[in-house]
Amino acid sequence: MCGITGLVRRNPDAGAADPVPAMQAAMTHRGPDGGGNYSDEWISMAMRRLSIIDLHGGWQPLYNETKSIVLVANGEIYNYIELRAELQAKGHRFATGSDCETIIHLYEEYGLECVHKLRGMFAFALWDKTRRRFVLCRDRMGEKPLYIYQTPRQILFASEMKSLLRSGMVPFQLDPAQINLYFHYLFVPEPGTPLKGVRKLPPGGMMVIDVDTWTISETIYWDMTRAEPLEGDPATLIAEQLDTISDIIIRADVPVGLALSGGIDSGAIACLLARKYPGNLHAFSVGYPGRPPCDERAEAKALADSLGIVFHDAELETEAMTDGFADLVYWRDDPIADISGFGYDMVMRTALAAGIPVLVQGQGADELFWGYAWVAEAAQRSHDKALARLQRRNAPAPDLGPEDQLVFYDISPGFESTARAGERAFTELYRAVLDEDAAQRLFTGSHLWEWPAVSVTQLICQTYLLGNGVTQGERLGMASSIEQRLPFLDYRLAETVIGLRKTYRDDNLDPKHWLKQALKGILPDEVMLRPKRGFTPPVEEWLTSLFAAYGHALQDGVLVSAGILTPEAGRDLARFDRSYGASPVDLPFKALVLELWCRSMRSVVASSIRPTAPVRSASIPAPVH
Repeated sequence: MCGITGLVRRNPDAGAADPVPAMQAAMTHRGPDGGGNYSDEWISMAMRRLSIIDLHGGWQPLYNETKSIVLVANGEIYNYIELRAELQAKGHRFATGSDCETIIHLYEEYGLECVHKLRGMFAFALWDKTRRRFVLCRDRMGEKPLYIYQTPRQILFASEMKSLLRSGMVPFQLDPAQINLYFHYLFVPEPGTPLKGVRKLPPGGMMVIDVDTWTISETIYWDMTRAEPLEGDPATLIAEQLDTISDIIIRADVPVGLALSGGIDSGAIACLLARKYPGNLHAFSVGYPGRPPCDERAEAKALADSLGIVFHDAELETEAMTDGFADLVYWRDDPIADISGFGYDMVMRTALAAGIPVLVQGQGADELFWGYAWVAEAAQRSHDKALARLQRRNAPAPDLGPEDQLVFYDISPGFESTARAGERAFTELYRAVLDEDAAQRLFTGSHLWEWPAVSVTQLICQTYLLGNGVTQGERLGMASSIEQRLPFLDYRLAETVIGLRKTYRDDNLDPKHWLKQALKGILPDEVMLRPKRGFTPPVEEWLTSLFAAYGHALQDGVLVSAGILTPEAGRDLARFDRSYGASPVDLPFKALVLELWCRSMRSVVASSIRPTAPVRSASIPAPVH
């Protein structure tokens, strides 16, 4: 686990300043154990390392036997032991025990097809000196990030936005189209970002650059919807995949822990890992002062005790949440208007304090197995709409929406509330440049209708799961130098679920029906039958505290000066005018998060010009007490 960054030049320029050292320094938190770099006339790239496997040997960059191939990689290749044995049998010689070294030798053996052999989470940059070919690649489900800024003369890449901005080559210009999506979704759906010219390599994406001709090609090498229909007992097939991934995902030369609540997803991970890693696991949970009904620590500890897992917990106090909120926005790297971020951060910091650098979490089960009621409803209504389309009705029923539009995020909380509030809050100039249908276009198209439930599954994984949950966990984990691992995002598990969903319908069954059947005999019944509670902080108390501390930033702030909010709206939102909405999915909280994000990222740009300046400057408003 680490961070990678670098640039590829179209034309060598020996006299040009190299921004990569500064970009590397911006990611020290991702790799506190050290760093490495490589440069020649075409390529400059670097990494920071958090040592997880081969602690003393696996330093990067990594090379093949002749040093004609150079690699920097972020992530973990879970099946590296099997791959290593296969490659050694073919005559490859390994210089380290690093899991990532398998990528180089696979590339030697299979070329660009090597990626199909990898099972894990990764983003890598590979320089093939012989072919004069540079490769950027990202894992199938997008667990590891890769930001890109491309100009006619060069391509910059990095594991974090902060690293790109530290280069001094990326202008801080908000993209109105992406900001519009942010206000609808609570985050900017990938591959977009809030800044003009900055994007992410898509999950399952590969970029190949021929440096001699400056020919650049991008492909998607994996798409979950391409999984073949699968027949068989869903419980058995899903259980087999869970057993395999729980066996290989705990490979590490350091202690491993897990995030544990009282629910099914993390409880399943705890039970699966305890069988594979007996007596060595640590569990981390968070709760609230006074232990209100939404506090799940008692249930989590009971399960941990029954499994022989060491239990750690922490409380989420309003004052601490408020004091650290601006820092939280900075570390998340992208603007994410999710009130649960403090919980993610506290789990990671508690693991850091306990000396546990790897944390396994249950993210992804809700998205794969209909854990959210509104997503299951979207699939069911899309199924009904698909039947209407097949029957060649003259027009869909009024409540089913436009002909090619899947029922999806338009029924989620907060999607339309911001659009209504925006009629008051946004400037005429900002509204004039917006495409009214852009937010719905992500789930509109004839290609979505062959398997509506499959399309909904892919969409929720590529939007909410990726842009919110995975991003928060990955960045806040790295802020504490903690590696996040997500077994429910294993691509073979995803293919199994999609294949079964092409054969059998499950969106009309009880939530997580297939998963619960697969966990029978593994997860205790009292956990299996426990109602879903989710992360439920004291919302009114937290929002009131946040606006009291930071709301003043919205008055004549970045969003007003950028022509997004009217001055009047800036003043109203600064005092948390609830007529614009009073929940975390409404405009005020989204605007506050985006304002603080803009200020923190602009301070990173400023620090690239003034290297001695702190990363977080006085432009981030201090909380008012």
